[in-house]
Amino acid sequence: MTPGDDELLPIGNIAKRSGVNASALRYYESLGLIESVRSASGHRRYRRSALRRVAYIVFAQRLGFQLEEIASQLEGLPKHHAPSGEEWRGLSKTWMARVDERIQELTRLRKSLENCIGCGCLSMKVCHVFNQADYIGKRGAGPRLWLGDTLKAAEE
Repeated sequence: MTPGDDELLPIGNIAKRSGVNASALRYYESLGLIESVRSASGHRRYRRSALRRVAYIVFAQRLGFQLEEIASQLEGLPKHHAPSGEEWRGLSKTWMARVDERIQELTRLRKSLENCIGCGCLSMKVCHVFNQADYIGKRGAGPRLWLGDTLKAAEE
């Protein structure tokens, strides 16, 4: 360790504290998302700051980021100590557009739940209320209304 590096913890401690399985931590390490050092006996030890990176990974995945995107986002952050508040704020800007997209998606989902869960969401041919003759399916595959198509646009 060099000056400024933070405390080293065994993989079990990191797994317990983060709520992430040790196997997932090893996988994240194999992708370069986190890194460990080996003890004299060959056991993995992670810096305490890895907990922040793991938390970031978990929440970024919940927002829909792929691990490759997350790796790219984490590239500029220090691996041997906790990032500064300014570094985290800069990184969080990448989340804003994704959060806004998710809000819009969830708003559409909520609106469809208020009506009929099946109203064209998977281009069902049996819906006699909103999707007669499966005209919504002509707009493309998948949950067209949840993806943002409107009933009016689907009719055209």
